[in-house]
Amino acid sequence: MAKNEEEVKNSVFGFGNSNEAFAKFFKGTSYLKALAESKEAKTAVHNVSFEPGCRNNWHMHTVPQILIAVAGEGWYQEEGKAPQKMLPGDVVIVNPNTKHWHGATKDFWFAHVVVMVGDSKNTWLEPVSDEEYDKLD
Repeated sequence: MAKNEEEVKNSVFGFGNSNEAFAKFFKGTSYLKALAESKEAKTAVHNVSFEPGCRNNWHMHTVPQILIAVAGEGWYQEEGKAPQKMLPGDVVIVNPNTKHWHGATKDFWFAHVVVMVGDSKNTWLEPVSDEEYDKLD
């Protein structure tokens, strides 16, 4: 079993299913578990799990996004800023229309809870290149 796989798959938030709907925007496999959704409150809370090396493309949201690391080791990066490692308990607030990406480290599974409030429209952009990802440690 890869590092932290058991921790991620047995999280208190659940593991979810393969994230097929958004697979074209990820390198590697991610898993999505809906925790709470309300159309009236325009709120969605999901647990997203990433296999080692999995990350999403650069992208933007029209509303703020909150990322709460719950298991494993991951990365978060905003355009023009240094990548920051995410460990359980770390919280990142992504401002609207901020180009960013997030995902697992090379050797560890990673899970984070995502909170979005408002009617978000996502703009999916280019993949994080292997060259830039491989520089991370």
